[in-house]
Amino acid sequence: MSVNLKAPVFLSQYVARGMVERGDGGAIVNVSSVASSVALTDHLAYCTSKAGMDMATKVMALELGPHKIRVNAVNPTVVMTDMGKMAWSDPVKSSNAMTQIPLGRFAEEADVVNAIVFLLSDQSSMLSGVTLPVDGGRLVH
Repeated sequence: MSVNLKAPVFLSQYVARGMVERGDGGAIVNVSSVASSVALTDHLAYCTSKAGMDMATKVMALELGPHKIRVNAVNPTVVMTDMGKMAWSDPVKSSNAMTQIPLGRFAEEADVVNAIVFLLSDQSSMLSGVTLPVDGGRLVH
């Protein structure tokens, strides 16, 4: 809860205060997870913290919108970071998770970065309060 929910909320509040003071508007993107929407065995705290992150994103979007500050979240599936590779490289372990992703692969770091850059850009200027799955279709199940 401290790492996945409290820290990003406190950081967003700190950043938002400066944005409000400057009066320029802007964008904040939180990192959540598809685990905010899918119950995973042995992941009670993780799933709950990410669901909280999604709701915090929506509340911040509501509260900061009048200041022209957009708040969104990206919700990736497993991402093949160094830690992701360590945890999911075993085909026996990853095969069940992989079958639940219609595109048939885990996310790469660039997939998540590209979504974040899009949400920070003016090309998403009318998006706020969005939780954007970066999941290869995982949530369609």
